[in-house]
Amino acid sequence: MNKNTLNSRLATVLKEALLRGEKGLIPYIMAGDPDLDTTVELAVAMAQAGADVLELGVPFSDPVADGPAIQAAAQRSLASGTILKGILEAVGEIRRRSDIPLVLMTYYNPVYQYGVKQFINDAARVGVNGLIVPDLPPEECAELLQAGDASGVDLIPLVTPNTPARRLEMIARRARGFVYCVSVTGVTGERNSIATGLPAMTSAVRKFTTLPVAVGFGISTPEQAAETARYCDAVVVGSALVKTIAERAGSSELVLAVARQVRELKDALTGREVKKIDTAI
Repeated sequence: MNKNTLNSRLATVLKEALLRGEKGLIPYIMAGDPDLDTTVELAVAMAQAGADVLELGVPFSDPVADGPAIQAAAQRSLASGTILKGILEAVGEIRRRSDIPLVLMTYYNPVYQYGVKQFINDAARVGVNGLIVPDLPPEECAELLQAGDASGVDLIPLVTPNTPARRLEMIARRARGFVYCVSVTGVTGERNSIATGLPAMTSAVRKFTTLPVAVGFGISTPEQAAETARYCDAVVVGSALVKTIAERAGSSELVLAVARQVRELKDALTGREVKKIDTAI
């Protein structure tokens, strides 16, 4: 068995969803938007609403892979005083209340400034299961990969529609947890339709790994999630949730609104009838 299939809680949970006849749902929110206490409540509520894995964004001042909604969320989070140490403390609180697998999506600079080994050790200690670093090329990930392997934190790679086959093989064979397929070129954000090249991309990835294949970027509605899930094992939804958080900030119904949105998305991945969110909330 390849090393990248061993002892991965992320891979195990997503494969268990498949055995239940479901596709996995990985909701993304920006940690600290609007504040870290709310992030904890949102995370616990999303887990209870049916999410399989949670992805928390680490705010950064130059988020090159993010679209307008997530960039704005990062700015709100930074303005509220969010720092990486505080995010790890919030993860610890989430972990005390839920056993859902947690992934941090962060640019490399915050990790470098924190100290790679110290960051991985602290992340593992509070219960982080995986890490996505979109601006770290796979050729330069050895230190992070080794530290993660030693501590049980999966380094999850991104592949795009433009990734050449030879490079795709290298990335997939080094993957941990799951492989994150970016459905479109460009930045995150809501789109009106899924990418036409998605079936070929996920099929190509499966030639080189037995890990679950997740797809994200541009998926915002239950209908898009269900269509995308035909070609992968899990779906990542971020901008649509971040937009709801921005619209409901300060409302006592914020957590409930996001939880209902997650339930609606998960229903679309299980074959159950989708129950629309009550927009009057």
